[in-house]
Amino acid sequence: MKAALKPIRVGLLGIGTVGGGVWEVLGRNADEIKRRAGRAIEITVVADKAADHARGIVKDKAKVIGDAFEVVRSKDVDIVIELIGGYTVAKELVLEAIRNGKHVVTANKALLATHGNEIFAEAQKRGVMVAFEAAVAGGVPIIKALREGLAANRIEWIAGIINGTSNFILSEMRDKGLPFAKVLAEAQKRGYAEADPTFDIEGVDAAHKLTIMSAIAFGIPMQFSKAYTEGISKLTADDIRYAEQLGYRIKLLGITKRVKAGIELRVHPTLVPTKRLIANVEGVMNGILVKGDAVGPTLYYGAGAGSMPTASAVVADLVDVTRLITADPEHRVPHLAFQPDQLSDIPILPMGEVETSYYLRMRVVDKPGVLADLTRILADASISIEAMVQKEPAEGESRVDIVLLTHRAIEKNVDGAIQKIEQLGTVVGKVTRIRLEELL
Repeated sequence: MKAALKPIRVGLLGIGTVGGGVWEVLGRNADEIKRRAGRAIEITVVADKAADHARGIVKDKAKVIGDAFEVVRSKDVDIVIELIGGYTVAKELVLEAIRNGKHVVTANKALLATHGNEIFAEAQKRGVMVAFEAAVAGGVPIIKALREGLAANRIEWIAGIINGTSNFILSEMRDKGLPFAKVLAEAQKRGYAEADPTFDIEGVDAAHKLTIMSAIAFGIPMQFSKAYTEGISKLTADDIRYAEQLGYRIKLLGITKRVKAGIELRVHPTLVPTKRLIANVEGVMNGILVKGDAVGPTLYYGAGAGSMPTASAVVADLVDVTRLITADPEHRVPHLAFQPDQLSDIPILPMGEVETSYYLRMRVVDKPGVLADLTRILADASISIEAMVQKEPAEGESRVDIVLLTHRAIEKNVDGAIQKIEQLGTVVGKVTRIRLEELL
């Protein structure tokens, strides 16, 4: 009979919302987890500056200390869970843990998107694992799907609703016809948005997650600095309503595609046909579409944040690392799915070179010849119109909204056309441009 293996000893850095969830899930499902992993997994030490709060959670079942560096250097810790967040101290702690031979589990998407190349290279050198399922889409196992479940496929594209805060805001704006600022205030009141919501509403959080997925899907290094990022703060209830009337829904999407010239890496509001499943992902939920050449489109849906969903992913990583802890490093799943010496230098495409379809809304003076001017400018830029809606002017009003949907066009051509349209004396103010994806 096989001798029982000693429990895996875990050091937890940060026992806030997610850390508390990890502690609870590990305790509640200890027997199931042991049966799955082949040995017990125990958090033996917790580092948190709020030591009294931490002791209130763990009671006397784990040691609590204030210095996280003590944990990553301890000989009595096998795996370190980093749940501190941020770019600076977290990076130092993760690298120090790796240099001390510890495996690392992290939910820190910002850290990996900006410093992942350095962290993975160090882990490879030291023969340890860095697991990060919780860094993207909370409890939705998208990293495992991309690294393992879809390994037979040449991934063609990924399009994801990967920020619950912005998705909640867009859902509320559509359902209630409210302006952005009012819904943002409601999201903050409910705890869905931070006091400073910039990372969420301007697409930065989604770009961190997209950078990670793109690297795994296409076997390229992390390149967050090359991601195009545009948020939802300028969207109006009018645009959401017009999109609905045309059979589309506006979502903040992270999109990464393999095209002939390189890899697209972009986050922005996007019109999606209402009949697509992903268009119906509402509230704070996440939904990610992945198109593989063999499997076709696959959809991953679930809670993208929160204590328990994120803890679910962290503990799943703990189980994975525990199963593989004795395996030859050469036989483990590579961090970015492809063997480290097989990463590609395919370029990230500048946004001006991206080709997609567009929604263009402009306010114009209601008089003859306006449409002719618009269509001429678009035709000169090789942009063809797929659909057009001209609203009737309100009584006594001399200005109307014109909404155009274009066929696929190159972004820089659209930029040039918009500039010329805005110079027309009959066009009032700026042209609203939102990109459109059919996601077929």
